Amino acid sequence: MVYKSEAGRREILDHYRRVLDAWPVPAEHVRVPTREGETFVLVSGPPDAPPLVLLHGSGANASMWRGDVSTWSRHFRTYAVDLVGEPGLSAPSRPALNSGAVALWLDDVLDGLGVTRAAVVGTSLGGWTALDYAVRSPERVTRLALICPGGVGRQKVGWILKALLTRPFRGRDGGLRESAMNVAGLDGERDRQALDAVVLTFTHFNPRREKLPVFSDDALRGLTMPVLVIAGDRDAMIDSHQTVRRVRTCVPHATVRLLPGVGHAVFGQAGPIDEFLRA
Repeated sequence: MVYKSEAGRREILDHYRRVLDAWPVPAEHVRVPTREGETFVLVSGPPDAPPLVLLHGSGANASMWRGDVSTWSRHFRTYAVDLVGEPGLSAPSRPALNSGAVALWLDDVLDGLGVTRAAVVGTSLGGWTALDYAVRSPERVTRLALICPGGVGRQKVGWILKALLTRPFRGRDGGLRESAMNVAGLDGERDRQALDAVVLTFTHFNPRREKLPVFSDDALRGLTMPVLVIAGDRDAMIDSHQTVRRVRTCVPHATVRLLPGVGHAVFGQAGPIDEFLRA
């Protein structure tokens, strides 16, 4: 079960729809049939611009790109995809991560959108998904931007955000909010909007419980497209220092940035990523 209750599902999706109603740029809501069920995609930007696919993290949806899409949609046709099995408007299906099923699903999404090749930006679980797709279908990925990606550095805690789910509650959401701040590296005041969304989501949502498969050195060496990796040096979920070391060793042409004092939640990188995508 993706959600803990039907009422919780409605509360999460009602909040998401309100965010979509306030999307900062004009957007089309597209539903693509795939082998894993219907997939929701939020499409913005000029129809004739180069395609850019956006893949969010675990326990999230396309709303996580609302602070970035105004920048990227000026020069790209952006496709913000709701990953299946996550708290968005896509099907609740969860294709096995230790197989080619996720890449086959993404094939269906791109084919349904009429996108042959695209730049891809992914964060966390979405970064793993983007990297998995680039390894399996490199001919379809023109540029790859990864933000705190899974599958490269050691996963420090379970993908289910153990601390979020097991820490005793203090008050209605005090324990959950404090855990989100510690695990994701969120600031209580600066990141209040993101924190509210995390608390709402993990009150009602059952995230994936398996660890992300780790990519081999040979798989990483096969990445020939331009690659950008951005990570925080205080990531409590993934060993970002190991991520940086492996990428620099196996993908020497990659641009790698380790942000000081930043945790797993990385914000404010729309400009640098836009420069990379347009280079």
